[in-house]
Amino acid sequence: MNVFLTGGTGFIGQALVRAMRRRGWAVTALVRQPEGPAARWIAQQGGTLVAGDVTADGPWMTTLGAFDLVLHNAGVYEIGADAATARRMTEVNAGGTERVLGAAHAAKAPKVVYVSTVWALGGSGRAGTPSVPRDESHVHDGHHPTPYARSKWQAHEAALRWRARGLPLVTAMPNAVVGANDHAIFGYLLRLQLLGGMAPMAFGGDAVLAPVDVDALADGLCRAGEQAPAGSDYLFCGERLPMRELFATWTRLSGRRGIALYLPRAVMRPQMALAEPLLRSIGLPAFLSREAVDTTRCHLDYSSARAHRELGWAHPAIDAMWLRIIEAERGLMATRQGAVAKLRHQAVVDG
Repeated sequence: MNVFLTGGTGFIGQALVRAMRRRGWAVTALVRQPEGPAARWIAQQGGTLVAGDVTADGPWMTTLGAFDLVLHNAGVYEIGADAATARRMTEVNAGGTERVLGAAHAAKAPKVVYVSTVWALGGSGRAGTPSVPRDESHVHDGHHPTPYARSKWQAHEAALRWRARGLPLVTAMPNAVVGANDHAIFGYLLRLQLLGGMAPMAFGGDAVLAPVDVDALADGLCRAGEQAPAGSDYLFCGERLPMRELFATWTRLSGRRGIALYLPRAVMRPQMALAEPLLRSIGLPAFLSREAVDTTRCHLDYSSARAHRELGWAHPAIDAMWLRIIEAERGLMATRQGAVAKLRHQAVVDG
């Protein structure tokens, strides 16, 4: 298969490149900085680089009809983002999706897979109430707890509009994506856990979610590209569990001290306001933030039954997944000096 990929240099994108190259697919990746380390890594895997940006028109837009599949994965993610990053999320996530899918439609691309998120459907229920797994038909309640969630909802709505105009589109909606070298909140928290620095107090233990392994997700996205009929939507999620059980799993598997007490969100949120500037001052994203508290006010309890049934997709068991991630994360951290460097995610994880 001949694939045009956006967002190949990020956390999910690198897993996608590996998965597609294992399948023998030809990968052409749109990259903003062809000389950057992540772009060079794609070239080392046998991918072809095309300079361009999803936020700007370019010659790449007219070529999309020549590929068997356009896989749009480009996006900006940050919880606890500053104002400039929040604006960038809207520009890339919403505006970039509008541009890529519009170009695919104009070029008559034969098939498009768009990597959306469960946040496009909103929370599946209110935290603190009994949680029931939802499917792709869940209707958004109109609440957006973060700029990221809002921008991805806007992007998803744009995707549905292009599909209504005839674009042969499949949407893929992953739950919280996890793995070694994760640039998102769970990556930073896991590295903090492995350093023995996890605070004994936390929030949001009653929120149910279903984290998805990044490599399993990459396999699912490839299966969607191979098998899914145009017009279909798929959720990609792992085992569902409350956050307190997720953190208890880390404690059990890592052998490190974990969280002992969950405090009300109203108590923890002001403390996170103090943590945000402190983390930024040492060169880290504000992974402990008021927005992080706000995301736990709802469940993200979604089911991948359709992907299992129609695509033959499978997800690893929770202990096997986290043991593998912990082992890989420890290996990466061992190559760095200093606590801040060990916490920080790096551009390329291999090659």
